Amino acid sequence: MLTSPVMDAALQLPDPMTLEEFLVWDAPEGALWQLVNGEPLAMAPASPVHGVIQNEFGRLAGNHLAAAGGRCRVVANPGVRLGVRTDRNYRIPDLAVTCTPLIPGEPMLTDPVVLVEILSPSNQAETWINVWAYTTIPSVQEILVVRTAAIGAQLLRRNPDGTWPDLPQGIEDGDVALDSIGFRAPLAALYAGTWLA
Repeated sequence: MLTSPVMDAALQLPDPMTLEEFLVWDAPEGALWQLVNGEPLAMAPASPVHGVIQNEFGRLAGNHLAAAGGRCRVVANPGVRLGVRTDRNYRIPDLAVTCTPLIPGEPMLTDPVVLVEILSPSNQAETWINVWAYTTIPSVQEILVVRTAAIGAQLLRRNPDGTWPDLPQGIEDGDVALDSIGFRAPLAALYAGTWLA
């Protein structure tokens, strides 16, 4: 097969970005950026319903954690490091709970225990890719995925032997319970202030 310098240049893919490069990268403004296997990807802006659910869950969980003594806290849109390909990934869940003190100057949340994603119809595939990637983080015990098109959620909880179930548990009504932080609230309460409530 004949090639030319122009064709060779066109066929070369850019080198993947490292996490170190990503953290000092001057990203275009107006979006949150994740690093997915070495490729910077902009996140779509959240819908109003998404934002209300995110704030409501953060408020409910934050109040619960404060009443429990304040050792753990909720963090919105934290960067997290995966347990695999750590040098090429920086993901941003909607919410996280950590019980580890925050480290000054640390750009990522260390040791998250719970991660929460709010599932918008337009980004379901990307969200579920992130959810399964979060299972590689050793400290994570539970991952909650909350729907925005209808009331409902799905929960992944680490098994006692450290493995993860093959499928998440569906929650259609009743309470959302996060055992790792002793949190329980009615599923419907997460939707307060939205047209779904």
